[in-house]
Amino acid sequence: MKQRIRLTAGLIMYTAMAVWMLLSVGIPEAQAEYGDVVINNYADKAGMRPAVFPHWFHRIRFACKVCHADLGFKFKAGGNEITMAKIIDGQFCGACHNGEIAWSVENCNMCHSGIPGTPTQIHNSTQTGLVYTPKAVTPVPGGGNVSAGSPDQGTQPKPSASSEAAPGKKRR
Repeated sequence: MKQRIRLTAGLIMYTAMAVWMLLSVGIPEAQAEYGDVVINNYADKAGMRPAVFPHWFHRIRFACKVCHADLGFKFKAGGNEITMAKIIDGQFCGACHNGEIAWSVENCNMCHSGIPGTPTQIHNSTQTGLVYTPKAVTPVPGGGNVSAGSPDQGTQPKPSASSEAAPGKKRR
């Protein structure tokens, strides 16, 4: 009997310490992972955290057509006019997240877990890193242009020998 009381007291103490540690250190914020879609078309303006859609979590369970054809999601982050009213009405996420197929919308933090100020994007997308952003172009005396930060001061790179076609031969 005494051993049972000690075990119970030990368990209560251990649980209390764990809770105290979590509260004092803080519970880490949920963060988007590779391929997640951060949706912030309206969240910041409404004082909410951006929604994070776990794309790969859904993709391993469903074929692309389920969401992109059957439910009408466009293949572009931010390309849909998703609002909470539409979700509650059964559109977009609300087609499944209705409390019957999957959990419902009353758990705001399940979706609205993004870092405030994060723009709508596919998180860590290769495309995001490869997007060309034109630099400021300034005219150079004598013609030509200089891109900001350009080391060659407006000169065009010469084609390599392998890219030049031999006389009389056509380029492929």
